[in-house]
Amino acid sequence: MERIDRWARSARSCLVRSSVRRAMPWGLLLLTLGGSLVKEWAPLPESYFSNKRNLLNIYFVKLAWGWTLWLLLPFISITNYYVTRNTLAVLRRITSLLVGTVVWYACTMVFLHIEDLTSSCYKSPTLDVLHRQHLSRLQCQQAGGFWHGFDISGHSFLLSYCALMIVEEMAVMHNLNTSRNPRLHMVLNCLFLALSCFKMIWLFMFVTTAVYFHNFSQKLFGTLVGLLAWYGTYRVWYLTPFSPGLPPQNVSLSSQKPKRSL
Repeated sequence: MERIDRWARSARSCLVRSSVRRAMPWGLLLLTLGGSLVKEWAPLPESYFSNKRNLLNIYFVKLAWGWTLWLLLPFISITNYYVTRNTLAVLRRITSLLVGTVVWYACTMVFLHIEDLTSSCYKSPTLDVLHRQHLSRLQCQQAGGFWHGFDISGHSFLLSYCALMIVEEMAVMHNLNTSRNPRLHMVLNCLFLALSCFKMIWLFMFVTTAVYFHNFSQKLFGTLVGLLAWYGTYRVWYLTPFSPGLPPQNVSLSSQKPKRSL
């Protein structure tokens, strides 16, 4: 327990600062630019992570929204209830996850639609001979062709959006003191560390996407959509009364009486 507490304190000192939240969107853009430059001008040798079948991609990135949702749901519920002691306020904040789910699904569908609109079927990966008679992805693949078009990077979108959401929701930990409630303290520390680990995984896989996959414009569009989704919610809509609202911030509970254990 002491080791977990020590790790959580170290992670708090690095990850919940307002400066981190301000810098992260620019950092994601720079990672996209830098990774794309590496891919075009100084390609890295093939590695385990240049293979789409790597374990992090299969079991984590492809399920990134599910993992993020699964961890943020209890984290938001517990921290917001501890701060507000108001069930309705907690339910209101949880709707931010519903908003995120709608954003993720809608953007994914739009990306697929754009790819279909801009794609053609080719006979080989060299993209030199068209299969003009095959006008859909399914027909093309059944004929052994290669369906190619403007494939906006879903990884760049989803990983940037998930990482930004996690950073925003973890901000509540900045001044939250639960040391007088050992069980709650342990639960929140474990959830916080799990979210911190997933944030690192999302950022690492975001970088591998930048240096190994897609072209610059596809990654840039994906990243910009992720940033726009974050900005439109946490920086615009969530500041208004009729919204899920922002996580409780700048609230110090160290002087409060101990709360009843969970």
